[in-house]
Amino acid sequence: MAAVRQRMTVSETSRPMLPRHAKMRFDDARQRWVILVPERVLAPDDTAVEVLQLCDGESTVAQVVDVLAAKYAAERTAITEDVIAMLGDLADKGFLVEAQGKAS
Repeated sequence: MAAVRQRMTVSETSRPMLPRHAKMRFDDARQRWVILVPERVLAPDDTAVEVLQLCDGESTVAQVVDVLAAKYAAERTAITEDVIAMLGDLADKGFLVEAQGKAS
């Protein structure tokens, strides 16, 4: 398993993932995806859920952007800016960390 560090600066080469203490689950009561961390719950919007489901610690941000650009036939530059901003915000709040070590 890859080691993680707590501070993250998001770039296209980043390999973001949820930290060990965070779990993303579908909440039947809320009828939406949530990220559960000790004493906190985040309910990301549908777009954020789609991006977060691709953040597995193996894929780079560039690879996530490529998937989204192909799926939505959208301009890669705009998607990159939006994804990096969103992931940076989540990382600043402690909901994402950078995978360390070799990607398999």
